[in-house]
Amino acid sequence: MFTSVSQAVTARVKAVDGDIGPVEDLLFDDRRWVIRYLVVDAGTWLAERDVLISPYSIKQPLRRDRVIDIALTRRLVRTSPALDIGQPLSRQQEDEFQRHYHYPAYWDGGGLWALGATPYPSVAPLPNADRGAGGAYPADMQLRSSGQMDGFEVQAVDQRIGEVADLIFDDESWAIRYLVVHTHSWWPGGRKVLVGLPWVDRIDWAAQQIHVTLTREQVKCSPVYQDAASIHRDCEVVLHANCQRPGCWA
Repeated sequence: MFTSVSQAVTARVKAVDGDIGPVEDLLFDDRRWVIRYLVVDAGTWLAERDVLISPYSIKQPLRRDRVIDIALTRRLVRTSPALDIGQPLSRQQEDEFQRHYHYPAYWDGGGLWALGATPYPSVAPLPNADRGAGGAYPADMQLRSSGQMDGFEVQAVDQRIGEVADLIFDDESWAIRYLVVHTHSWWPGGRKVLVGLPWVDRIDWAAQQIHVTLTREQVKCSPVYQDAASIHRDCEVVLHANCQRPGCWA
């Protein structure tokens, strides 16, 4: 199923023995476009502290009542490494985090996750073992805030088509699949459309611009986006056909 980032950041995280706090942000790697961590405000019981929660610990599927259940105790979360949300997450901090929960480093192996295409069914800390610091961390990968993407300008091959309004991810793999683009600047009624991640040509992070391999006319022929729950296979088939792009399921 698909979930939007805007839905996820309105959710609360619940441990096996009590509430952790609300989701503030999602961190994804800009190499594979996979969400690696939830940033959760645990300040109501951890003295103004943010904590990281990995999809490895999240029970599948996500609940639709704005609650995310995790297979962790509050004590384990309380003793996790401190997080300075104002600073980029370093490789050393990630290693400390993975060792604390005895999780495999997601960058090990050839899949989206170390254990395969999804972080499931690893919903509890792995047996206590010395897993070391993991394999080589991709040098060209950075963790980005999902909130950082809001308002990024989206540029088609011929002209501007709008701004990023949301991100859509697969809640099994946690891979981001679509950008939600607001076209209000040129399309009467301010419609929103989906742009697939494979159609992104390049991103200028400094200029906050995303260049895609579509024309404005292709975007105009796309189905109007309503919400993540409305994205089903028939909708995707029409979207990919109008944009003349193969489906990821093919």
